[in-house]
Amino acid sequence: MSKAVLLFLVIVLAGANLALLMFGREPARVQTVAAPAVPEMQAAVSSSQVATTSERAHAPTKVATVPPPAVATPVATPTPTEVGDGELTIPVQGITAAQLHDTFNEARSQGRVHEALDIMAPRGTPVIAVADGTVEKLFTSVPGGLTIYQFEPTGRYAYYYAHLDRYADGLQEKQAIKRGEVIGYVGSTGNADPSAPHLHFAIFELGPERQWWKGTAINPYPVFARSR
Repeated sequence: MSKAVLLFLVIVLAGANLALLMFGREPARVQTVAAPAVPEMQAAVSSSQVATTSERAHAPTKVATVPPPAVATPVATPTPTEVGDGELTIPVQGITAAQLHDTFNEARSQGRVHEALDIMAPRGTPVIAVADGTVEKLFTSVPGGLTIYQFEPTGRYAYYYAHLDRYADGLQEKQAIKRGEVIGYVGSTGNADPSAPHLHFAIFELGPERQWWKGTAINPYPVFARSR
């Protein structure tokens, strides 16, 4: 054989061996590893957490409501038409309604409010009962001087006369008196100015205990002003 033929055979055989080396083996298998399974409970919890977070993100914000403060019910004060069993007589003889001035809300010493009606008149002018009733107490005090506490027949109201110069002769506690009856005389006893004698007159609504020294003050001025 010629060298050319031998060389050709060598090349063919070499190519065949190379093909066997490259394609004669099975292709390598790639092993796939499965992802670890997530437990159902863990998945459910994760899903619940996601849902809760989503709900919170979209849920409306709750605003706390504070109830309004309780409003105290005002205590009813009797109107002038409810005082006693009818209109009251002006308690200083000869004084008319036109001569009166409302002094109920005027300021007094030590931050007090007057809560009474001052009726100016000459010393010794007769003081008369404003209505029928009973002399509950004859009392002398530092501020009021010589005073009278009268209860009207129902015992609901007390009438207070203060700064008297003297009592009417024979006046006694528990004595029944009539409207217009003279019970004392204008003066300036107590803390009144001696140069300005007057009657300090007050009306009180009594409590259930009927205590002559304690009650709710009512302005007398509107009661007398009605008779103008």
